[in-house]
Amino acid sequence: MDDSRIVDLFLSRDESAIAQTSEKYGRRLRSLALHVLEDLSSSEECENDTYMEAWRLIPPNEPRSYLFPFLGRITRHLAIDMCKKRSAAKRSALLCELSDEMEECIPSGADPDSNVDTIVLTDAVNSFLKSLNSEQRTLFIRRYWYFDSVTELSSRYGWTQSKVKTTLFRLRERLRDHLKKEGFEL
Repeated sequence: MDDSRIVDLFLSRDESAIAQTSEKYGRRLRSLALHVLEDLSSSEECENDTYMEAWRLIPPNEPRSYLFPFLGRITRHLAIDMCKKRSAAKRSALLCELSDEMEECIPSGADPDSNVDTIVLTDAVNSFLKSLNSEQRTLFIRRYWYFDSVTELSSRYGWTQSKVKTTLFRLRERLRDHLKKEGFEL
């Protein structure tokens, strides 16, 4: 079933919307949560919470042309929140590693509660991503959105782990330079 029809089911409050969403995107949402949580049962719980949150958010939202990114964002935030709650004292090594990597190039002074700052930063990051070639963009997104490990990325691209790390480092440097040119203080 196409995304627009699934959204229509949500809008009409038809419970089959959840079954259709699960059939079409369940495996991908679970995989996304699994990369963050590293636990299958927690990933399944996160997937189910995503469906409940989507039920709550559609309407007023109508993500006809971007249903998976809409759901993926929900899943990602739920998984990160679950990870933080589960290990408040000892944070996940992967989250710490990725946070450290991105701290170098994302402005720290931005107020996360400010919608305007968030929109401007989002636009700047999106313009940076558009400036990359397809391979670089996919590598960056697989690492920092889907939380793929360096090992997974080296297998996916047939590169050495060293090449993956170097490429990611250079991309973060380019992002930092791009954000500075856009007026962000790092």
